Amino acid sequence: MMVVGIVAVCVVIAVLAFLVPRLSRHPQNGAQRTLGLGSRAGSKAPGPLGRLLSKPFSSSSRAVGRSGSAGRRARGRLPF
Repeated sequence: MMVVGIVAVCVVIAVLAFLVPRLSRHPQNGAQRTLGLGSRAGSKAPGPLGRLLSKPFSSSSRAVGRSGSAGRRARGRLPF
């Protein structure tokens, strides 16, 4: 269920970044901030368990950032 939610957020951020690049920064930062909070909470577990619990949140945050930058980059490549 969480994977579907992250994919949906990435798609929304990419479309928003393509349509209105300047206005997409705030939702992208908000999503990354929320995922960072989950990553920090998961990393408080001791030892390897902390790394295991924080990894999905950090990789999801990275995916949100990549989708936003890809949308803005695609918008910049338009001929008009």
